[in-house]
Amino acid sequence: MTNLTIQSYLVFGGRCEEALEFYHTALGAQIDMLMRFSESPDPTPPGMLPPGFENKIMHASFRIAGNVLMASDGCEVETQFKGFSLSISVATETEANRYFSVLSDGGQVQMPLTKTFWSPRFGMLTDRFGVSWMVNVVTTECIQ
Repeated sequence: MTNLTIQSYLVFGGRCEEALEFYHTALGAQIDMLMRFSESPDPTPPGMLPPGFENKIMHASFRIAGNVLMASDGCEVETQFKGFSLSISVATETEANRYFSVLSDGGQVQMPLTKTFWSPRFGMLTDRFGVSWMVNVVTTECIQ
């Protein structure tokens, strides 16, 4: 297959705008495109959106350090992110500490940053929006 691209599409159940603002502050995310349900050229089918979702985000595309992700408020008030994690790979322990700290603010740490056999710093957390993250320092040698 040529030109195959796989991207994460995150559905925030009414909290997409808040999440985008958080990722902008925490990770330097840049929004490339944002459209609200009320801006759609085609009307939303009756009964599809919960009350008050007209000005919620129908679709957004954003970049974090050149990595493209997509997001939406979806058509549900609550969503759960299960069965996957977004992984951040960095070159230094200082970077790992910073990203882990900002992402875990208001979230929950599953595994604190620690030395592992593959990395001098690795940790896992769920951010305040329920998105699971792994933070990893990449090295060219195995840690003893």
